[in-house]
Amino acid sequence: MEPVSPLKPAEPRDRKLSIHVVTWNVASAAPPVDLDSLLQLDSQDPNLDMYVIGLQEMSCGIMSLLSDTAFEDPWSSFFMDVLSPLSFIKGNKGGVNICLRLYGYYVSIINCHLPPHLANNDQRLEHFDWILEMQNFEEPDIPNILDHDLIVWFGDMNFRIEDFGLHFVREAVKSQSYSDLWEKDQLSIAKRCNTLLREFQEGPLLFPPTYKFDKNSNSYDTSEKKRKPAWTDRILWRLKRQPHTDSCTPRLPAPGFSLSLRSYVSHMMYTISDHKPVTGTFDLELKPLVSVPLITLKPEALWAVENAMLINYSLTQDFPSSPWDWIGLYKVGLRHINDYVSYVWVRDNQVSISDGLNQVYINMSDIPETEDQFLLCYYSNSLRSVVGISNPFKIHAFLEEDPLGEVQPQM
Repeated sequence: MEPVSPLKPAEPRDRKLSIHVVTWNVASAAPPVDLDSLLQLDSQDPNLDMYVIGLQEMSCGIMSLLSDTAFEDPWSSFFMDVLSPLSFIKGNKGGVNICLRLYGYYVSIINCHLPPHLANNDQRLEHFDWILEMQNFEEPDIPNILDHDLIVWFGDMNFRIEDFGLHFVREAVKSQSYSDLWEKDQLSIAKRCNTLLREFQEGPLLFPPTYKFDKNSNSYDTSEKKRKPAWTDRILWRLKRQPHTDSCTPRLPAPGFSLSLRSYVSHMMYTISDHKPVTGTFDLELKPLVSVPLITLKPEALWAVENAMLINYSLTQDFPSSPWDWIGLYKVGLRHINDYVSYVWVRDNQVSISDGLNQVYINMSDIPETEDQFLLCYYSNSLRSVVGISNPFKIHAFLEEDPLGEVQPQM
């Protein structure tokens, strides 16, 4: 092995992240009692780093809207009841498109619900193009959604099976002869003809069509309409391709950044909706473009007299700091960025700056001594995201009593 020169920093190690994507048209139903299978929590070692959960047709009645405003929608609440004890955090993003950076790479996540019905295939394709055209960004590196290194696009896309009649489709499904149906799947047909859509990949459809079922059953539609089964619920992805000056040479994905599909399945056990949920589990391997965290946080000591904790933090030279940045103190297992126990504005409570090291005090007067573990999060107003998280610690670990019974900080 070649020794590393002390004057040259070591190359950042490759990273492997496991991402679990869920799409489900819940047809206005309330959450079921158990979603462990959907979230792979019934596996002995799920080994997941990130959940991406997209729902369609959530209840939007007036009482639901009032409830969402005052509290939290029941689906989000249910998922976070399960996932927050496992250290997963729900961000404050809204809408159908979420953009984030992973180790310097740009990732876009799209949840969509396209027009229904067999005859509206042209409308679905128009909506696909419209979504791409309408997503513009202020970042110079990613002016368009297609400039992202990875796009994960999923949802109730509503593509249907053409030509074949109801009886043929149901018999093919019953005998698991899915390959007979793939050639007439509208999305598969569109991918063969549409140059842009062809750049999106999908796993093999080795599971039964996910629509339309009688609710509370595994029987396909027995109503008067008797809709044909179809793979309406899909998960696609696209890796950014590097341009070539030679037009004859195929474009390749960005070096050091690859995505592989571990599983692509439906979950027949869930019957609350006329759709079955679909999940895709991916392994994302990347060579970090950013090896140093934007913010590094470290709690130093709890000062009993001042009822405050000293926080040391450092930031990279190119970090876009703002007067509206803040640091929050949280209990481990937080559900949301707003679940802080206490917080401090980094500029208002700053006490010193030296050699890139910043110090602030955070108020601790209302926090009882507890065995709970805490952590610190730095929220960037410019990036609208958490950009630094400390290691977990216990509050009482910073205290010790002297022989006179006075509380002194541990040094």
